[in-house]
Amino acid sequence: MSLFVVEYTYSDETAAGRDEHRAAHRAWLGDLVERKTVLSSGPFADGSGAFIIVDAADAETVELLFTHDPFAVHNLVTASRIVEWIPVLGEFSL
Repeated sequence: MSLFVVEYTYSDETAAGRDEHRAAHRAWLGDLVERKTVLSSGPFADGSGAFIIVDAADAETVELLFTHDPFAVHNLVTASRIVEWIPVLGEFSL
């Protein structure tokens, strides 16, 4: 498997919707954590988005998987980016 970073960008206009669907979003991510697909996840401190580390076969798999995120289903993510990540040092390095 490979590691990927999913970076979400949020807008102020979607804040109320994210508040409404945050519990479902976190439950969905929590299930992926239990399955060891998501290794870590969290919002940026300034509220501008989020950073999610995913263990998956390829970027296409990650892209398809994240269409099921309640935030994505309800169009609450302004932009997203999926990038393969190669950690060299630290906890996630091979």
